[in-house]
Amino acid sequence: MAKIQGISVSSVQRIWRRHGLQPHRTRHFKLSNDPEFAAKLRDIVGLYVSPPAHAIVLSIDEKSQIQALDRTQPGLPLKKGRCGTMTHDYKRHGTTTLFSALNVLDGKVVGCCMKKHRHQEYIRFLNAVEATIPAGKHVHAIVDNYATHKHPKVREWLEAHPWWTFHFTPTSASWLNAVEGFFAKLTKRRLARGVFRSVEELKDAIGRFLNENNQDPRPFQWTKKPSKILAAVKRGHQVLDSIH
Repeated sequence: MAKIQGISVSSVQRIWRRHGLQPHRTRHFKLSNDPEFAAKLRDIVGLYVSPPAHAIVLSIDEKSQIQALDRTQPGLPLKKGRCGTMTHDYKRHGTTTLFSALNVLDGKVVGCCMKKHRHQEYIRFLNAVEATIPAGKHVHAIVDNYATHKHPKVREWLEAHPWWTFHFTPTSASWLNAVEGFFAKLTKRRLARGVFRSVEELKDAIGRFLNENNQDPRPFQWTKKPSKILAAVKRGHQVLDSIH
C-alpha cells in the first residue's frame, strides 16, 4: 500500500492505528436471511432465559467427521522458550460423528459416537436421550435445519413422542444452539492436540471428556438480549445493502 500510494511504510501504519484498522486480520460471518429470524430467535432465547416449568430444555446437534489423527513424529517436550509442538503432517485413521444433547438447565451432556450421520443414527440417539428423561417431563429440543432433523422418519418419531417439541434455529444461525459451545470446548481442550491411532482411541477420549464434563457440569446461561441481537443483524444487513 505504501508503494502504490507513494508514502512511507510508517505513514501507512500510523493511519491504520489512528483509525483502528487491521487489514491483516479477517473474521468469518454469515447473516441469516430467514424471514422468521426474529420469531425463532425470541422463541429459543426464551427457552434459555425462562424455561417452561416441569420441562427439560435440550440443545441437540452433531459434530460430524471427527478425524482420528496420528502425528508422523512425536511432539518435542516443553522447555523454556519453546511451546508445545506437533508435526504439520499426520496419518488419518478414520472418522466418527458425535451426537450430543446438552441439558441447558444443569449442563450435563448425553453423547454418543456413531459411524454414520443419517436419520437412522439420529433416531437411535433420540431414543438414547429419551431413556434418560424422567417420566412426565416435557422436552423442548433446540435443533438446526440439517435435513436429517426433518426427515419423515424423524417426524414419525416425534408424533410417537408427543411430549417432545423441536424448536428449529434460523438458517445460518447455528450459534444460537448452546451445544456448539460444548463442541468448541471439546475441540480446544481434547481434539486439537490429540494423537489418536485408531477411531476407538478417539471415541474413548471423547467418552472420557463427556464423563469429566458431567462430573462438574455448569448450567448454560444466556446473557444477550434479543433486541440487541436484532439491532446488530439489522446493522449488518444495512452495511451489506450499502455495498451492493
